[in-house]
Amino acid sequence: MDDFWRQTHWIFRALFLGLALLLLFVRLLPLNHAPGALPGPDLLICLILAWIVRRPDFLPMPLIAGVILLEDLVLMRPPGLWTAIVVLATEFLRSRIALTRELNFIVEWVLVSGVMLAMLLSYRLALGLAFVPQPPFGFAVVQVLWSIALYPLVVALSRLIFDLRKPAMGEVDDFGRRL
Repeated sequence: MDDFWRQTHWIFRALFLGLALLLLFVRLLPLNHAPGALPGPDLLICLILAWIVRRPDFLPMPLIAGVILLEDLVLMRPPGLWTAIVVLATEFLRSRIALTRELNFIVEWVLVSGVMLAMLLSYRLALGLAFVPQPPFGFAVVQVLWSIALYPLVVALSRLIFDLRKPAMGEVDDFGRRL
């Protein structure tokens, strides 16, 4: 039983779940929702992408899908659409972990920014094809730009507070498996 709780995977998964629920709770609070106010960043997407680039083994796909689906249902978005887009984006980044391990932060930031923009465009395209009413395009772009601008802060806080870093080449875990 002690070996189960010593695995850092489970600790980080529980930590992610707690942070996701906290961010969802804060997003539901009625804070400054005046008409015409600029939208804030999507910190949950920043957190997910930062952790996927750093340690993809800490966030399995069902956990990400469950959290984003819960967010879809609570925020009354079309259920499953944003979930599918986020899962596809995270799996795209997860499949390129060997590449992103060697990238410096600026190139990683550009890669994640491109993924965020692709997520926005695919979401808007899918809603447009289904003739679903959408908020103005400018608001969505401002939200993505805020998210891109705050991505380095999320990465820095993840590194400083949780010591979440990219594994070095050849690094192994406690069981001798390559990371």
